[in-house]
Amino acid sequence: MKEINTIFVLILMLLAPNSQAQAAVKVFKNCTELNKVYPGGVALPGAVNSGGTTKKEPKYNKSLYMANMKSDRDRDGIACEK
Repeated sequence: MKEINTIFVLILMLLAPNSQAQAAVKVFKNCTELNKVYPGGVALPGAVNSGGTTKKEPKYNKSLYMANMKSDRDRDGIACEK
């Protein structure tokens, strides 16, 4: 019976979502801090800068953008663009 329980636990561990991957998203205090890691800012996939072209390409990542969307002043889907 103990072997069955062990196998069941292993199966559950394999099927469970990876919580470490979800916890890896960082919330930055401001654009200065964010741009040190992501010089072009962070953006929703498919976002287009409302102010025209940018000098640097943003990092397209939905969860990263959502964690830092407070820094998207013009609400165009790109936070801290340069």
